[in-house]
Amino acid sequence: MRMKKVSFLLIALVVAAVGFFIGCSPAKESEKMETVRVAEVTRSIFYAPQYVAIEKGFFEEEGITVDLKTTWGGDKTMTNLLSNSADIALVGSETSIYVEAQGAKDRVINFAQLTQTDGTFLVARKKPEFFAWEQLKGSTFLGQRKGGMPQMAGEFTLKKHGINPHKDLNLIQNIDFANLPSAFASGSGDYVQLFEPQASLFEKEGIGHIVASFGKESGKLPYTTFMAKESYIKNNSETLEHFTKAIYKGQLFVDTHSAEEIAKIIAPYFDDTPEELIATVVDRYKSQNSFATNPLLDEEEWENLQAVMKSAGELPQTVDYSILVNTDLATKAMK
Repeated sequence: MRMKKVSFLLIALVVAAVGFFIGCSPAKESEKMETVRVAEVTRSIFYAPQYVAIEKGFFEEEGITVDLKTTWGGDKTMTNLLSNSADIALVGSETSIYVEAQGAKDRVINFAQLTQTDGTFLVARKKPEFFAWEQLKGSTFLGQRKGGMPQMAGEFTLKKHGINPHKDLNLIQNIDFANLPSAFASGSGDYVQLFEPQASLFEKEGIGHIVASFGKESGKLPYTTFMAKESYIKNNSETLEHFTKAIYKGQLFVDTHSAEEIAKIIAPYFDDTPEELIATVVDRYKSQNSFATNPLLDEEEWENLQAVMKSAGELPQTVDYSILVNTDLATKAMK
């Protein structure tokens, strides 16, 4: 009788266990992954926390599948967002101000910050024995697109050092963003303003030499943020909260891990760049605090952004922080 009782008990436990797993299985299968379409303005090591969040499965943990595409340029990125070809844009905050100035009925709202300084570097064709900004006077300078954040941060820095970019330089701004490196490589210009990893690649190949950082010079800015249309935020607030939480996890990972570890993770996004060089670039960005350590865009950064735009003559109108910045999603994600 005792054996029978033990047998019945074992059978009951097995049945209960099977029932538990069967009961859990359909729930797991029924969980739907939300697809979010993200348009990034360029492909850059500057966006390491985003790629880490994808590769480490932080978005999956939040029930999100990211459909990422590179749209090469602020105007094209914003066009993708406004035409509903993307749900979220990763681009400079200045674009949201331009849209606002055009009287858009569906505002473009900044909800999570990814980078907090300019990400470009000044590359000289000839390596100087020592560098001083005044050496640029009278030179040919290949600048970024007029009205874009890189160019405005560049002009802000040049003026800070007593250089009028439109009088003291032969400033060239009519080269497409994607073609700027090849133009410099082919012999155009004495100086060029470049993102990484292109700047370091040129240095490695002897094409140019990094002599200064515009990120260090122009101060903290909401340089690259995730933004969405007001209507999308209203209708998808829960999804965006999970999205922002995944980004925050990526930011924390980048902040607390070595450049070598990060380089190994994001290497698949930069096929033509050696892993060792990726680590060098990550370390350079970490050393100048370019990666935001949380997604919260603060008011001081917003005001500095508008000061930089005004200095470049590109601020169409002053826009209050509370109008184009949503801090609720970032605040909830950080709890």
